[in-house]
Amino acid sequence: MTNPAAAALIARSNRLGADPRNTNYAGGNTSAKGSETDPVTGDPVELLWVKGSGGDLGTLTEKGLAVLRLDRLRALVNVYPGLDREDEMVAAFDYTLHGKGGAAPSIDTAMHALVDAAHVDHLHPDSGIAIATAADGEALTATIFGGRVAWVAWRRPGFQLGLDIAAIKEANPEAIGCILGGHGITAWGDTSDAAEANSLWIINTAAAYIAEHSSAEPFGALLDGFAPLPEAERRAKAAALAPTIRGLVSTDAPKVGHFTDAPEVLDFLSRAEHPRLAALGTSCPDHFLRTKVKPMLLDLPSGASVEQSLARLVELHEEYRADYQAYYDRVSTSSTTEGPWPAIRGADPLVVLVPGVGMFSYGANKQTARVAGEFYLNAINVMRGAEGLSTYAPIDEAEKFRIEYWALEEAKLQRMPAPKPLATRVALVTGAASGIGKAIATRLAAEGACVVIADLDLAKAQAAAAEIGGTDVAIGVQANVTDEDQVQASVDAAVLAFGGLDLVVNNAGLSLSKSLLETTVADWDLQHNVMAKGSFLVSRAAAKVLIDQKLGGDIIYISSKNSVFAGPNNIAYSATKADQAHQVRLLAAELGEYGVKVNGINPDGVVRGSGIFAGGWGAKRAAVYGVPEEDLGKYYAQRTLLKREVLPENVANAVFVLCTSDLSHTTGLHIPVDAGVAAAFLR
Repeated sequence: MTNPAAAALIARSNRLGADPRNTNYAGGNTSAKGSETDPVTGDPVELLWVKGSGGDLGTLTEKGLAVLRLDRLRALVNVYPGLDREDEMVAAFDYTLHGKGGAAPSIDTAMHALVDAAHVDHLHPDSGIAIATAADGEALTATIFGGRVAWVAWRRPGFQLGLDIAAIKEANPEAIGCILGGHGITAWGDTSDAAEANSLWIINTAAAYIAEHSSAEPFGALLDGFAPLPEAERRAKAAALAPTIRGLVSTDAPKVGHFTDAPEVLDFLSRAEHPRLAALGTSCPDHFLRTKVKPMLLDLPSGASVEQSLARLVELHEEYRADYQAYYDRVSTSSTTEGPWPAIRGADPLVVLVPGVGMFSYGANKQTARVAGEFYLNAINVMRGAEGLSTYAPIDEAEKFRIEYWALEEAKLQRMPAPKPLATRVALVTGAASGIGKAIATRLAAEGACVVIADLDLAKAQAAAAEIGGTDVAIGVQANVTDEDQVQASVDAAVLAFGGLDLVVNNAGLSLSKSLLETTVADWDLQHNVMAKGSFLVSRAAAKVLIDQKLGGDIIYISSKNSVFAGPNNIAYSATKADQAHQVRLLAAELGEYGVKVNGINPDGVVRGSGIFAGGWGAKRAAVYGVPEEDLGKYYAQRTLLKREVLPENVANAVFVLCTSDLSHTTGLHIPVDAGVAAAFLR
């Protein structure tokens, strides 16, 4: 059973973390002190429950809490070796755990343990960080809060910061919290409700003061030519720029992207001071660890053409990489008392700002990319508050470097699980709301890919995406593959949702079982429009993205054994499948120079879970073969060499294998997934 103090802590944390005005995703930590019976001695023992490393307040559960003995934590004061050996204290926390200890303790554990209060909150609110990063933040703290909130000059999170805050609380008994210079806020209370109330009072008081006293234009006057483009125009431009930008920022390692044209971003980029402020970068450690020390900013007006913008972005990317390398070299060699530092983790930007269009952010997965964008939006809000009252003055680059390349941060990265085989890959699957397409989308997502489910039925596409996972994993879009505009819109949706495109599966299809004499021109045109023309349109739109990205990629056609097998009463379907099969060979020959592999899969009839078979095709094929429709799958199985029925998952398995590095040198291939149909052997 959860201890009452811990239960109150979890409830408070969830409330605070649910509001982005209070703290950013995974930012800050909260704690509670209380008593439990030691199961070994039977005596009461004083404990600290504190949010563990890497958790998120809004979704915190009991499993996310570190549980430590207060007496042993406080005893660490006697063995603290000083700032030069600060990092050793994190390892020492392991010797203070109670029982199994729960989650791994974070670097901020000392702050919560040493401050003499039953409940402590450390948060990263935009309003609080605005005061913390103002050039005269200390004076503003006194003016805004009086003696109720103290000022703590910037210090890297750690044991000494905990000692500093504990001393300030003891020296200022009337204080309910403090502003941490360059960082955030900390508040405390005798009860959970009191701590929460104090945190919210600091946050809301700071926000109210900023709103009342801020200058009218904290980011300066509007810049001529930098106004936001109309929505349709800016999103079209974003989709045109995104593949090249993703390729640039993936120079050191592949990344997934996120795009936002939030009003706050567009306004920031339309103002005179945005180049100066963007160059200063973010300040809160949680922010710049995910956004890098500063973004890459396109220095062209909103009306610059796509071609002009792309050419300039390539130049700026080279400059950014050189500048970041210089920053790493400069700071890593400037200290004689610290280091050796970890190797440079890559010189590509994680945030790219385009005036008139919006912000692109990147990470190892969609959530990381999205959060990076959210954090830079936090930074914009922080800069607005600081500039409105004073001057934005983030911590200097040496301090940023010490956190970015902190040994503890490196250790955290090393503990992360190995990425899944398709991590960082973005897939578009057509006809994916059911049957084979849904099985393919599900498998690709399970292997780490972000998936766009395109289907004629938008509601079903969105439902399938929701079933696979949240929008950080899959989205559903409407796409009639016979419509050029809808196909382009679905590719654009993939690019804007996940940054680009790596893997395309042409799966959309239908079938009419008719003899030659029964097949009408309309039947013929429908079959060829959906599968032959549709595959062509999807491949063409996707190839433009793949070529612009310069990251290679895969295009896979779900063809059919009927592309080589001559069956009865199947003229239109089989002919269009043969068309698809030859598209594979043609595109493999054309796109190979760009590192794009093109392959096909030839399944036998997939009866179970198939939308095509459920739509009447199954009944007609059963009639052709003279078997009951419910036995059609068994019939197909018995005519194969392996006597096995082909399922949607079998086709999905083949798609996955084609996308892995194990088949990195395979293109122009058709893989039979038919349990062995001799008449369909490839020759």
